[in-house]
Amino acid sequence: QVQLVESGGGLVQAGGSLTLSCSASGQSFGSEPMGWFRQAPGKEREFVAAITWTGSSTFYGDSVKGRFTISRNNAKMTGYLQMNSLEPEDTAVYYCVADADGDYKTVAGWHYWGQGTQVTVSS
Repeated sequence: QVQLVESGGGLVQAGGSLTLSCSASGQSFGSEPMGWFRQAPGKEREFVAAITWTGSSTFYGDSVKGRFTISRNNAKMTGYLQMNSLEPEDTAVYYCVADADGDYKTVAGWHYWGQGTQVTVSS
């Protein structure tokens, strides 16, 4: 079992930056891939980024490529999402996920989900 708690969300102006953190508990976190999804009001949950358990490979959704960076520190059992050049369209609840089993770009592909943290980007 893995428990995930996101933090770092908030209100930021367009063009600004924000870093989300995902604190994990559970023995298997360090050996599992992790990632981030987001969900804007009235929209489906969207894949944002994923990283392998070693951190050697990363994957990004098209809408955030070149602006967001995913990373992790297994010793601290924490994952991160550095978000730069934020746009109003990035406004959403951001969810941390862990333990992919299948297509990592789909909601069904992940076993564990956090409760989410709100990110609001003002224009």
